[in-house]
Amino acid sequence: MSRVVVVGGDAAGMTSASAVHRLLPDVEVVVLERGHHTSYSACGVPYWVAGEIDGPDGLVARSPEEHRERGIDVRLGSEVLAVDVDAHEVRYRDLAGEHTLGYDRLVVATGAGSIRPDLPGVHAPGVMSVKDLVDGQQVIDRIHAGARRAVVVGSGYIGIEMAEACLARGLDVTVVERESTPLPIVEDEIGEVIADAMREKGAHMVTEAAVTGFDVGDDGAVTAVRTDEDTFPADLVVAAFGVVPRSELLADVADLGVKDGIVTDDQQRVLAPDGSLVADVWSAGDCVVTHDRLTSTRIHLPLGTHANKQGMVAGESVAASLGAAWSGRVFPGVVQTAITKFCDLEIARAGLGRAQADDAGLDTVSADVETTTVAGYYPGAEPMTLWGLAERGTRRLLGVQLVGRGGAVRIDTAAMALWSGMTVDELVMTDLSYAPPFSSVWSQVQVLARALVKQLDQ
Repeated sequence: MSRVVVVGGDAAGMTSASAVHRLLPDVEVVVLERGHHTSYSACGVPYWVAGEIDGPDGLVARSPEEHRERGIDVRLGSEVLAVDVDAHEVRYRDLAGEHTLGYDRLVVATGAGSIRPDLPGVHAPGVMSVKDLVDGQQVIDRIHAGARRAVVVGSGYIGIEMAEACLARGLDVTVVERESTPLPIVEDEIGEVIADAMREKGAHMVTEAAVTGFDVGDDGAVTAVRTDEDTFPADLVVAAFGVVPRSELLADVADLGVKDGIVTDDQQRVLAPDGSLVADVWSAGDCVVTHDRLTSTRIHLPLGTHANKQGMVAGESVAASLGAAWSGRVFPGVVQTAITKFCDLEIARAGLGRAQADDAGLDTVSADVETTTVAGYYPGAEPMTLWGLAERGTRRLLGVQLVGRGGAVRIDTAAMALWSGMTVDELVMTDLSYAPPFSSVWSQVQVLARALVKQLDQ
């Protein structure tokens, strides 16, 4: 009987394992997970910390026991130490010691790890990353133990979500960001709205500041965050420096791309540096780089949406290699769609920003507009700011970003336009829904598209 070994038991790993088992129930599927949970929502951790949802059980889509009942051999506390692709073996460690396990097919879904820069005190108790359920519980425990002053270092998605969570728990919150506005993945026109909202809700926003270290007390725990200009007292530090792919297991055999992410083909089969396939090895999720449809380059974009889709593609491809009928499904790439919130402020983006377009050598125009979340005269209408980017020669839409108190799911309209390669002229004339409780007669994204048309026609 063939054996499929999956390294990693979260979104990509368990989705691929489930796909193999669904298509080939007689094939042995073994999942090696170094932690003690499977199929959980890491994206939901900040909202658990905030007290908005129950956790950790509420964040688990399917427990290890449920996977085992379905016929998947899930082994928790099993850290894979090495992969021998020639011998088709993995070496892993659990409480009983080290073991070797052979495979016929291997899926590496090791995810991404939190960045911890080499700074004084960065590993002190109280300096915490927020990547999984264990991290979330540690933050909650520290708050329950009496933490009252939180410093969030970095204001990406996790940073602003954790700033909100700490405010919801009644902590004094300082956010330290090295760029000029929070959430640097968005343009300043959007970031300035976010910064105003963070200050309005009580967060102390410190921008253009570089963290130089962390002070510790007599007990070794963190007491303050030092920057190049000031020092901020802290009982709790959320270290949101970003993440990098955990690609070490395949570093000697795989082609590595941006941030050393694993390079695959569109079936998630791992590629060697010379472009050939690494025999019988697939990879999916936050440990891989993926195809950006707008620039035809590979990028690292660790999001749960991609991890689940890539896991499904990998599992179906693995099963097909073992004799199952292949669905023909491939992972077609991304347009970088993402959404988040800070308190009642919703933020979303899709496509390229200015810097990404410049790096790709694209000749562009941009526009920003002010509109409302629903028809301006309708009760509950709130301001919405949109920013967009288009290519001069082709008039192709390249990027959309928006922020407002409601309506952020409008980004999906932009995402479909970007996915389809639409021009801004086509977007203006697209048949979209309208009623005053939901939108103005020109949809918010179409208002932006009209502004881009005007820029292109000048």
